[in-house]
Amino acid sequence: MINVDQHKYLDKNSLQPASCVERTDEEKRFRERSRSFRVNPSMTKNVSPSDNSAVRQRVKNLLTALTDGLYEREEAVRLAFLTAAAGESIFLLGPPGVGKSLIARRLKHAFADGTSFEYLMSKFTTPDEIFGPISIKKLKENDQYERLTEKYLPGANIVFLDEIWKAGPAIQNALLTILNERIYRNGDQDLQVNIRGIITASNELPPRNQSLEPIWDRFLLRLEVGKIKRFDNFIGMITSTEDVYADEIEAGLKLREAELDDWSAAIDAVEVPAEVLNVIQLINIGISNYNAQPNHADRQIKIYDRRWKKIIRLLRASAFLNGRDKVDLMDCFLAQHCLWNTPEHREVVREIIIDSVRRHGYSLAVNLNGLKREISDFEKEVTAETQVPHVTQIDQLKPVQESYYELERAGAEFKGRYLSIEQFRQLDLEEFKGANYYDDELRLINKILTRKGSKENTVELSYNGRELILPLLTQKAEHRQLIRKEPHPVLTAHWDERMDRLNHYLAEQEKKLKENSPAELEGLAENLFVDQSLSEIVTSNLEAVRRSLQELKLRLEKVHFAYAGV
Repeated sequence: MINVDQHKYLDKNSLQPASCVERTDEEKRFRERSRSFRVNPSMTKNVSPSDNSAVRQRVKNLLTALTDGLYEREEAVRLAFLTAAAGESIFLLGPPGVGKSLIARRLKHAFADGTSFEYLMSKFTTPDEIFGPISIKKLKENDQYERLTEKYLPGANIVFLDEIWKAGPAIQNALLTILNERIYRNGDQDLQVNIRGIITASNELPPRNQSLEPIWDRFLLRLEVGKIKRFDNFIGMITSTEDVYADEIEAGLKLREAELDDWSAAIDAVEVPAEVLNVIQLINIGISNYNAQPNHADRQIKIYDRRWKKIIRLLRASAFLNGRDKVDLMDCFLAQHCLWNTPEHREVVREIIIDSVRRHGYSLAVNLNGLKREISDFEKEVTAETQVPHVTQIDQLKPVQESYYELERAGAEFKGRYLSIEQFRQLDLEEFKGANYYDDELRLINKILTRKGSKENTVELSYNGRELILPLLTQKAEHRQLIRKEPHPVLTAHWDERMDRLNHYLAEQEKKLKENSPAELEGLAENLFVDQSLSEIVTSNLEAVRRSLQELKLRLEKVHFAYAGV
């Protein structure tokens, strides 16, 4: 008899919360440190939930209108809109004729009182064509070197520059401060430009060894645009007669300058919670670890501090436009468009982000390890008390060379000693089937109608008009089986009590998982800028806990049947 006091359920200490995800000491330190990175509530702008909802619905309707009539360009349009709302830039990589300029022209329709500037760069493009001609009047009358910028890039709100790498050094140098600080040096004055979004495009990456890294680094989002992949979309595109360049967006949906200024302030007030900062830290570490590998010395993923800061602003913009006052882990997937330098890096960056979100995302303190140990101990105890091993000797067919069974000889008239195991398994008790028989040297010598004999380990042959029953050679073997026995009533009562405690604890954890799941999980798959399928990665930790609790409940049911069903 087992001492019932020997098996206690989880004691007070073991019931203390423990993370459901195994973490290294370094990762735990990051999580603790990141809890201190919060937006000061006094600096945030009070926005009611209804206001948040209205912003999201407005953006959703606007994106629907912007992408209407386009095929497989929804992601590019949405990301271009996001960068414009965040005041950032996007680079589109793709061959000619895939709609890069169409995306830029569609985007300008989203703004009511703004202006746009579009230009196809070449090596002959001059600064006058991009930034405006020199004012002859001011040069003559005031001796001032100043450009007339109103109808050119510095005076625009949405800018599209195609074949950006063909621009000369003078244009690219001027673009550096415009892209980063939104400042254009016009003569002896610094002109603050009001550019909301800059879209650049090319059918190639910046050529190496041409000092283009500074301007390449200024493009926050990088997206490759390819040919239409789905056949039905391709047919729809080539047969459509709709003017895809026409402005079909309702006036009430378009964004005005005052609204965008308010949005910009609200974006700055969006909170970046600890779990997001922790994931960003881990992505940074993952990239550093990739770069540290010797075989990646010539394939470094170069990310500088300014880019990380801009990524956080992009995540804030995504949260705000989705109607939230807090960034969530779904927004973190936007970083995959910001962290690659060459196309070969994209999958590496994507895997780093997915791994960081999956392993270190939303979790809930549930002591699964202690619970698993307790149930395992319970299983072993019940097995030991209700199952008694019993060993018997049985006759077992003896294989020859792993492929044949040997027959006892039927007499001189029957030639054949071995039958293949495979054919024996195909025999049944009813129908005779042709079976091959082999001599001592395993040569085929007979094919005889055969079926399994009514007696165990025998075959019945239809041979020369009569039936022969031949036994197969066997060997003695141990047969082990467990015989169930009824446990003592005192022990059964103890197990019932223990079962109730374990089931009660499981029910509490399931309730905790349901009631205390992060609020960010609501509407997770409805992000306007991130593929909804990625939401499964964000919730993987909590889903793993939920599955584990279900598995533990099933194990307990089996334990109960093991002793109550005897």
